Amino acid sequence: MAKIDVTRTELVWPGKYREDGTLRETPRVSLPFQVIETVNESRATREARKTMSMPLFDVYAGTEGDTFEEGWKNKLIWGDNLLVMGSLLEKFAGKIDLIYIDPPFATGADFSFTAPIGESGESAFKKQSVIEEKVYRDTWGSGHSSYLSMLHDRFILIRELLSSTGSVYVHVDPRVDYLVRSTLDDVFGQESFRNVIFWKRDVAGKGAKRTSGQWPRNADTVIWYSKSPDSWTFEQQYVQLNEDQEKPYRYSDSDGRRYKAVQLGDYSRSSISRFLKEGVIHTSSTGKMYKKYYLDEARSTIDCIWTDVLGFGTKTASREIQGFPTQKPEMLLERIINASSNSGDLVADFFCGSGTTLAVAEKLGRRWIGCDLGRWGIHVTRKRLLGIEDCKPFEILNLGKYERQYWQGAAFGERDGRQPAERTIYEYLAFILKLYGAQPIAGMMHLHGKKHRAMVHVGAVDAPVTIDEIDQAVDECQRLRQGELHVLGWEWEMGLAGPNNDVRRGGLMHDSAKARGVKLLLLQIPREVMEQQVSDENDVQFFELAFLEAEIETPEKLTAQVRLKDFVIPNDDLISEEVRGKVSKWSDYIDYWAVDWDFRNDTFMQGWVAYRTRKERTLPLASDAHRYESPGTYQVLVKVIDVFGNDTSQSYAVTV
Repeated sequence: MAKIDVTRTELVWPGKYREDGTLRETPRVSLPFQVIETVNESRATREARKTMSMPLFDVYAGTEGDTFEEGWKNKLIWGDNLLVMGSLLEKFAGKIDLIYIDPPFATGADFSFTAPIGESGESAFKKQSVIEEKVYRDTWGSGHSSYLSMLHDRFILIRELLSSTGSVYVHVDPRVDYLVRSTLDDVFGQESFRNVIFWKRDVAGKGAKRTSGQWPRNADTVIWYSKSPDSWTFEQQYVQLNEDQEKPYRYSDSDGRRYKAVQLGDYSRSSISRFLKEGVIHTSSTGKMYKKYYLDEARSTIDCIWTDVLGFGTKTASREIQGFPTQKPEMLLERIINASSNSGDLVADFFCGSGTTLAVAEKLGRRWIGCDLGRWGIHVTRKRLLGIEDCKPFEILNLGKYERQYWQGAAFGERDGRQPAERTIYEYLAFILKLYGAQPIAGMMHLHGKKHRAMVHVGAVDAPVTIDEIDQAVDECQRLRQGELHVLGWEWEMGLAGPNNDVRRGGLMHDSAKARGVKLLLLQIPREVMEQQVSDENDVQFFELAFLEAEIETPEKLTAQVRLKDFVIPNDDLISEEVRGKVSKWSDYIDYWAVDWDFRNDTFMQGWVAYRTRKERTLPLASDAHRYESPGTYQVLVKVIDVFGNDTSQSYAVTV
């Protein structure tokens, strides 16, 4: 039974306290980040900063400086925000000036979206992914108690990340705002409550709202807390007067300046004398004096009720739409960021969705960090940022193998110090095999399970599957006279999953296995398996690797050009009929592609990029020509992102 503190008012929910009455601790994990892509920065610039000993934010280095001149790059992070925030604490505790979050509302549609397909741009509805569905179930599976537990843990980390004058704005559904505010009181203290903003989303209640039998719900709530109860950043915001507010300005000076006349009230004689000298006294026909207030100096103070920010029910705001049903207008974030941060400050959004906060922060000259669990959200945000003129360099990061190592240890690792490493690995393998619908087998060096007639090899959590690894598993199948091998992997050795690796085209890996009497199938282990509620093979889908074929041309000396030749999404029977019906050619499945002209087996440096937007649907299938500074052999990496947000990369050697 929880011990209730009778000295203060407190919101208590199931799971907040342990059975012994002590407060459940917020999970804290600090993992290294992996920089997987750098955007709008050349390799030459990155190498120059290394030479100048300017620190880089990657697996090994520390945080950069506080300005772009000192090497700072904005950060877009794909992953669970609880792990991400915990991992940011080491270098960013007390350094973020403003955090805005828009956590999932109590609706299962939060992660679904409509995506335009191919050149036609016809929209196809995409349901939330398995991983997003798991997060929704974790968030709302136990109703308000699980939702509040989720928020409470994140509020704890948010408070630690905020600077001493920082603020957090939490965008919530009015149906739960009272619970969220009580939770914020619990973490920040009631004295740190600053205000509640009521945002009217649309001009009027529409559709079913008009006949709902109640006042139409037409507003969201944004709750504002500061870290400190005594000091916070705030710049009052204003808007121009509306037509009704301008009506009192019915007088004009000789130069045409409009003004209104206001009674002098208790102004002193000396003040009135000064007003007369300044020419700001209006004298009526009866000789009574008034103070002039000019229209061109007038503005209306913005309070906590916002009715002038247009929602997406209007044509004016619809130009921003990215296809996310919970997307918010840029004007809303512009007002918050302008009010509670200064130029150059660090702004963060840990539920960034389609990237509205980050796009506005970029345009307003703030540094930013964004995080989202959805693969498609990260992709849409990247494109949105690329569409901003003179967008500053930014990185795309994840926790990669370190997140998988943590998951393996937490799920199957030491329990009271008695779990040996080999037992941990055995339980990991058994779990993956179960999800794949395979049975574990013992006594083999490179084979871990069997599914029907196929033998199964499972890749490690912290290393890519290599060509040698597959060869050894094929050899073992050959010795056992087993005719089929399925290889499950998290990551793959560069070059393994490329044009020489397509079953229908007789790729080298498959040809080598076939020559030894083994049919080979390579399958991706989805990140979804790391979610707590995944329990059987019905929860996840293992996909074959996509096929990408490109050609490197050398039109002139020291130049190279990439031309896409083919792209195939395997298991197209799993693609909805709606999507398949809107695809007329292979390139319709491609939403974005980019080239790193000098890949060095580290971070993908975007040297050339092309992508579709909702307005521009044409996608070039040949890159611009790239010119190298000196002759030699270079590794060119081509990255394709499909209409579902999945990426496929293939490397090529080019000699110029």
